[in-house]
Amino acid sequence: MILNVSGRCDIVAFYTDWFLKRYREGFVDVRNPFYPKQVSRIYFEDVDLIVFCTKNPKPIVPYLKEIHKPILFQITLTPYKRDVEPNVIKKDEIIESIKQISNELGREFVSVRYDPIFISKKYSLSYHLKAFERMCSLLDGYVKQIIVSFIDEYKNSKKNWEMLGILPFTESDYETIGKEFSRIAKNHGMTVQTCFEKNNLVKYGFVEGECVSRLQAYQLTGKKFPAWKARGCSCAAMVDIGVYNSCKHFCKYCYANFDEEQVLSNMSHHECDSSLLVGHLENDDVIKVRRK
Repeated sequence: MILNVSGRCDIVAFYTDWFLKRYREGFVDVRNPFYPKQVSRIYFEDVDLIVFCTKNPKPIVPYLKEIHKPILFQITLTPYKRDVEPNVIKKDEIIESIKQISNELGREFVSVRYDPIFISKKYSLSYHLKAFERMCSLLDGYVKQIIVSFIDEYKNSKKNWEMLGILPFTESDYETIGKEFSRIAKNHGMTVQTCFEKNNLVKYGFVEGECVSRLQAYQLTGKKFPAWKARGCSCAAMVDIGVYNSCKHFCKYCYANFDEEQVLSNMSHHECDSSLLVGHLENDDVIKVRRK
């Protein structure tokens, strides 16, 4: 089993203490987001690989030696300011944490997500090119893989579309991003790719690949994993232990968190001693052990 920690919320940024407690106790419970009375119990003895997805890896860096499982990090590092990402920590702090993780695990185990890209008057194409160049120069020698995506009209981003002043991409924009990002990444010993994007930019120099390929998962675990059908992509299938609407970053483009009041409510119901990220087990919950 590959554990995704997490695509639904930033567990590392806000709930590292809870995750470590679950890891030490040996299991974690996860409510089905569509059928809340169904709870999956996951024992860490069944976990083959942990993929940490976060905008703020700082809280977990001191504890990496304690986690005796193969680990991959996907760290989102974007050039936006607080009008877009109100509660994300300073970017130089994120970069420092990436360097620490790379030194600890090896740079092949750390991917940076420049994700998502949108263009506006404030965040113009030239702005992104300069930001990408600076990011790659600061992470030269620490990161091998950069993953990019382009903004989609999720419920939250659609609500904020006008406020963000988002402009449509032209084919010329895609070509410039493809060629320039590829050139910049290559100059710093990195590859750049998309994952499950209509415009994969391979014709402009991007490499073809997945966020977590099944080959990579096999190399790390010795096990073969199916494609992640729930996501509709060819990444290795993962089990997400997060909860939607429980991340206080409040990013205006986020696909997983779209109700700030619900976020605050969920966070108020989080307790570090609970086996669930939000709330507690109830008498009528149906708990099933998930083995894969």
